Amino acid sequence: MIRITALAFFVATSFSVFAAGEATTRPDLAKGKQIAETVCVGCHGADGNSPTSANPSLAGQGSEYLFKQLTQFKSDDGKPAVRNNPIMSGMTAALSVEDMKSLAFYFSQQKLKPATATDEKLVSAGKSLWRKGDFERGIPACAGCHGPTGAGVPAQYPRIAGQYAEYTEAQLKNFRSEARSNDPEMMMRNIAEKLSDKQIKAVADYAAGLR
Repeated sequence: MIRITALAFFVATSFSVFAAGEATTRPDLAKGKQIAETVCVGCHGADGNSPTSANPSLAGQGSEYLFKQLTQFKSDDGKPAVRNNPIMSGMTAALSVEDMKSLAFYFSQQKLKPATATDEKLVSAGKSLWRKGDFERGIPACAGCHGPTGAGVPAQYPRIAGQYAEYTEAQLKNFRSEARSNDPEMMMRNIAEKLSDKQIKAVADYAAGLR
């Protein structure tokens, strides 16, 4: 009887992919679509395919990762948001936890229209960094966390494959300067500080061409 009860408890709690302690609610795909088409469309596209490289494409990104980012743009009980971005803070201000879960799930279900790599020399250098890292500079292989194809690990590491190179480059530089600091244990900041501008550009271009 104890084993059955334990199993039942595990199955019941495993349906929620979001933060422990919050009410277990199933994401509302229709609600997520509505928010995307009215709130997010200008910057990220109605289907999560951003019309400009200044903003990331969100289609196909892991829902857990997207939900985490949305919550970190939002101030909590008067405390500053974890990610300081006035535009995104304004966009998330009126969204409830359920809204953000639904929006994250909606974007995760959309098909990414991937960007492409543009420079063969950059791609070659980026490929080496992605697969092997740079031992002399203490830089680990990107594939170790984001996977050989850049698909990422849901809830932990984002999908980078097919993302705009310009956006990936900007985020790496933000981690390097600590303008962005929401990486657990300073993981990305510690890596980015060792990357040169050329290496950042190379790995960003390579990732854009990953499928």
